[in-house]
Amino acid sequence: MTRLPGKFNIDNKVIIITGGEGVLGSTLASELASMGARIVIIGINKQKGREIEKTITGNKNTAVFYYASVLDRKALIEIRRSVISEWGTIDILINAAGGNIPGATVGEDESIFDMNTDDFRKVYELNLDGTVIPSLIFGEQMSKQGRGVILNYSSMASLRAISRVAGYSAAKAAVDNFTRWMAVEMATKFGDGIRVNAIAPGFLVTNQNRELLIENDGSLTDRGENIIRQTPFGRFGEPEEITGTVLWLISDASSFVTGAVIPVDGGFSAYSGV
Repeated sequence: MTRLPGKFNIDNKVIIITGGEGVLGSTLASELASMGARIVIIGINKQKGREIEKTITGNKNTAVFYYASVLDRKALIEIRRSVISEWGTIDILINAAGGNIPGATVGEDESIFDMNTDDFRKVYELNLDGTVIPSLIFGEQMSKQGRGVILNYSSMASLRAISRVAGYSAAKAAVDNFTRWMAVEMATKFGDGIRVNAIAPGFLVTNQNRELLIENDGSLTDRGENIIRQTPFGRFGEPEEITGTVLWLISDASSFVTGAVIPVDGGFSAYSGV
């Protein structure tokens, strides 16, 4: 276990990670646990969730997995009760749950008028409501404590008009707005001990987007090549490269930062294309 010095120390902090059984969430859970944090994983993949719980706990760290949807208010309230009963506090909430579904995208040979609006609504609910509901339920405990950190997952799709992903883009843009709104609300009514920020990851290869970015032979798809051309670093990011920014935002090292959306994107959002 690595205990970090000074303001970066998160030893014994109770951190809830929604979507913590996914590629990005599980990497983050393992790395924060290795720094001494107590990890609560919330997700809908029981097998992966249990595997991660076992792996982290097996390394003499503390982790627990709860099977629940981020849209299930009653289940989240029960998880809040259990966490408080077990550890007495909720220090940090990381809203990493989210994603896209094909029906909410615009196909290569389609226009926006072909998009399935029911699927658009589902993606919007998963990404926006799936951020708002946990923030309200676990943030309420933070308001009672007078301290806590909420960190949301935004996206490059919220900052720029990225083709095809209409539903996901709209939802993540709303997450940005909610992040700023919640940051102001918590600070003005409950004090400067509660902060709300977001990160906007650039393009990383995950199970959800692999087919869009990489061909079966390992070469890049046309979309993948376009992304790399507009990323000054000239490559996709790795899940581990998210952790440093997350650590800064959830630790006391960023104690005067709230309402911010921080890109972690290899320069994608800064590049004009010329």
